Amino acid sequence: MTSAHDTGAPIRRRRTSPERSLVYGVAILITLFMLFPLYLITISAVQPKTAIDFGYPRTLFPRQLSLETLGFFLNYAGVLAALGRSLVVGLLTVLFALLLGIPAGYAIARYTFRGRELIQVLLVSVRAFPLIVLAIPLAVLFIDWNLYDTVLSVALLHTAMALPFTVLITSSVFIRVPIELEEAAMSLGTTKLGAVFRVVLPLSLPGLATAALFAFVLSWNEVFGAAVVTQQSRTLPALVVNQLTSSLPSYQFAGGFALTIPALVFIYFMRPYLFTAFRGATR
Repeated sequence: MTSAHDTGAPIRRRRTSPERSLVYGVAILITLFMLFPLYLITISAVQPKTAIDFGYPRTLFPRQLSLETLGFFLNYAGVLAALGRSLVVGLLTVLFALLLGIPAGYAIARYTFRGRELIQVLLVSVRAFPLIVLAIPLAVLFIDWNLYDTVLSVALLHTAMALPFTVLITSSVFIRVPIELEEAAMSLGTTKLGAVFRVVLPLSLPGLATAALFAFVLSWNEVFGAAVVTQQSRTLPALVVNQLTSSLPSYQFAGGFALTIPALVFIYFMRPYLFTAFRGATR
């Protein structure tokens, strides 16, 4: 076996072009710009309470770390209950959005019918309306149904907000699954529904995980709608925002940190599906 040196062949080294270096540099700067507020919230949440409330000037590199501020926030009246309600609302929103969005997305992807394009446009246009247009009528409806100020009312509101994009995401995912795979499964004796459960859904799992992630993060971060349809049973974001003007800086920073952690944990466990989303079912 001869080497490139023995044969006289030139050794080519892969060089990064200036354009690619510029793109990488811009991507790094954008990432740092987005992570900087999260860093500020994090270092403020893990400092002693007195350093946050009365310390000045504040430093970017704290000398002392402590869980006192987080402990103060978690022990604050109503915080743990609101945290539990937020998690329940987020999971219910994911469940309802997928239960309603998967059949609708499959119908748009697989069937041709009059007004299909119009329906997709109308789904997107729902998000163009101010949230107050959706929240206040639903609040009146929930009062009539005796659902006002409940976890279920917030979950239904968030489902109405997440459903349009859930339908569009699932329809785009189902289009990538070749219909020939369904027909092959049906030719082997399974039903149409069986082909969907055994072939289409497993191949669409990364895209469905993306839709679930979108629904959960939307529900977790939503404030205004949850504040409109609840009074005592508020979610954690609605509770924190409602108390920002009358709370200490330590409460505010710890609350911001607490609001980011569940979403980051959810994204972490969903990342194996996110990395393979929208790559096509046959790859």
